[in-house]
Amino acid sequence: MTQTLNETALKDTVAAALRACGVDTAALSGPTEARSPLTGEVLARVPLHTAADTEEAISRAADAFTTWREVPAPVRGATVKRWGELLTEHKDDLAVIVQAEAGKITSEALGEVQEMIDICDFAVGQSRMLYGKTMPSERPGHRLMETWHPLGVVGVISAFNFPVAVYSWNTALALIAGDTVVWKPSGMVNLSALATHALLARAVQETGAPADIHQLVLADREGGAPLIEDERVALVSATGSTRMGREIAPKVAERFGRILLELGGNNAAIVTPSADLDLALRGIVFAAAGTAGQRCTTMRRVIVHESVVEELTRKLVAAYPTLSIGDPRNEENLVGPLVNEASYRAMTQALADAKAQGGTVLTGGERVLEEQYPQAYYVQPVIVQMPSQSAVVRDETFAPILYLLTYSDFDEAIALQNGVPQGLSSAIFTTDQGEAERFLSASGSDCGIANVNIGTSGAEIGGAFGGDKETGGGRESGSDAWRVYMRQATNTVNYSGQLPLAQGVKFL
Repeated sequence: MTQTLNETALKDTVAAALRACGVDTAALSGPTEARSPLTGEVLARVPLHTAADTEEAISRAADAFTTWREVPAPVRGATVKRWGELLTEHKDDLAVIVQAEAGKITSEALGEVQEMIDICDFAVGQSRMLYGKTMPSERPGHRLMETWHPLGVVGVISAFNFPVAVYSWNTALALIAGDTVVWKPSGMVNLSALATHALLARAVQETGAPADIHQLVLADREGGAPLIEDERVALVSATGSTRMGREIAPKVAERFGRILLELGGNNAAIVTPSADLDLALRGIVFAAAGTAGQRCTTMRRVIVHESVVEELTRKLVAAYPTLSIGDPRNEENLVGPLVNEASYRAMTQALADAKAQGGTVLTGGERVLEEQYPQAYYVQPVIVQMPSQSAVVRDETFAPILYLLTYSDFDEAIALQNGVPQGLSSAIFTTDQGEAERFLSASGSDCGIANVNIGTSGAEIGGAFGGDKETGGGRESGSDAWRVYMRQATNTVNYSGQLPLAQGVKFL
């Protein structure tokens, strides 16, 4: 089901939202096009920063760090608190820009900004809980403890599919930890970055924080290279493809910098004989087709027991054509566009590979609205039934392709779930407690996220987000992810007046 895009002047709407957030749209100019996947039209032109510009931003952030690290953590939290208040005030404005650049439906665009507000709340509380431990010493009259200190400049490289939320997970925690931030967003979502930076700059000014604790660089790969290479950048947090991770991780490691990687996901759900199939249907469709398949946690494989595969397949094939595809500003539409032509080409190639490897398209896969908007790429979410051992299902394609696989026993299902290079998110639909516990055990899912009776997407900020294997091993957002942005020191205090050595060593 498709619906034609409405005639609202998108460019004017975005410009008004930018101004509301504090961006001087009259001053926007440069060689880089900010193009909307909704219509394919150019919304604005923005600067392209050079490597020299990025080096200068790092210098400003490094200088600001020497002051910011001395500010008490709860006071640093006040700046993040004010940022959260401004995000709340301008939630609708920022969501308009996110929607225009990433193509999300309205509720998801609003939800992304809400994630920013939530992580600000979390970080403000965390600013009073940067706890260290006190450990018993083996020597009398001694105290052994750990303390946590600011790390330095944090470089954040973010992806197009979550223009602001994942960046904010890093930035809110880095700021309360006493770090400064240099942000390089995806070149496809520069307007979202400008609006976000303007709101944070206002929070910095209003709370009296050092002006340069947050820097924004709108750069291509060459222009952003200093974030990877400069020794003053203590931590590089990068979200993107596994290919990107392979390129930057060795460069950061070579200079002994820290790195936090959130890379590819090839997420699967296991549907067992005992599953509530109506519940599974809703969870699968949202996770597989939501955001036009452009979430890192998108469900890309569903592994169904042979006893229920026929019934579940029938339900899925009936549900997919009911998904309204079109302008995501229309709240009746559930599926927006792919971000650009390259994404569409990758999808068509993956489908061709799947067919060549024995796959059968059960529903979907066609481009729609092409005549009305030749520069926008709306597609029907697609289900492909695949043989269990197929090379294409091991790859992540950032598009709404769901591969349907079958299994006969639980160990086989776990093997299929884990039998891909990526390890981000996973799920099981079951009413059997034993199966759920096995899935969550050490011999079950090997992913950083493992869910029961819920899909693979839709993480909350309270839990640590991230995955293993080719997903990179990073953890962001909640739990104790704050430690990534700090350095740990072990302290021994001797108040005994004597000098006993550890392990009973005698010297002099």
